[in-house]
Amino acid sequence: QMRPVESGGGSVQTGGSLKLSCSASWITWRTYCIGWLRQAPGREREGVATIYPSSGHTFYADSVKGRFTISRDNSKTLSLQMNSLKPEDTATYYCAAMRIYSGAWNDAGSFDLWGQGTQVTVSS
Repeated sequence: QMRPVESGGGSVQTGGSLKLSCSASWITWRTYCIGWLRQAPGREREGVATIYPSSGHTFYADSVKGRFTISRDNSKTLSLQMNSLKPEDTATYYCAAMRIYSGAWNDAGSFDLWGQGTQVTVSS
């Protein structure tokens, strides 16, 4: 089954940086958007950032604006650069694909294809 594949993640101290990558070699950029979503223990999965590759439009959660950047690196890989990390950013981060216009950019239920997730831990 086609699904995004994440890499990166790990453990850093408050204020540190991490870069997550998402490979989606099968994707057709005209018909899909790619999002990063995260889930912390005991909390619902939430949208962090989404990019619409065909237009270049990006969307961010208020909690990460100015600190995180989602970008398309090449024809099949995207990344999420995370700077000034905080303990509240600790979560499992997922790369997911959604058919364009099938839902809101941050609606986890609208994403069709999910990666396995990668852990990000920020210590104080």
